[in-house]
Amino acid sequence: MAKTILTVDDSKSMRQLVCYTLQEEGYELLEAADGQDALELLANRTVDLILTDLNMPLLDGIDLIRSARALPSCRFVPIVMLTTESQDAKKQEGKAAGATGWIVKPFQPEQLTAVVKRVLGSA
Repeated sequence: MAKTILTVDDSKSMRQLVCYTLQEEGYELLEAADGQDALELLANRTVDLILTDLNMPLLDGIDLIRSARALPSCRFVPIVMLTTESQDAKKQEGKAAGATGWIVKPFQPEQLTAVVKRVLGSA
């Protein structure tokens, strides 16, 4: 059965790029436009991985991670930040909130695929 990945980004084109890249690898993709949208989706679905942007309206990536980690279904789900932010302070904040990894945009499709496979244990 295909692993399900939730991609969270306020940029529709970025969500489309992530979906296209990972669907080619056989993953099932769900999309959310911001952290609030993602939490509503996670209330009714379980996922194997969350890829989230940092800077989004309504609920940013750090607050999404904190909120997702509070859900029993997401306590151990890998969460990877996919963002333009690369400062160590932001990375530490993400890690403290519960982020599993960090990918800086722009990214190469092969890089994204490799990280996803590694965190899902399928590499």
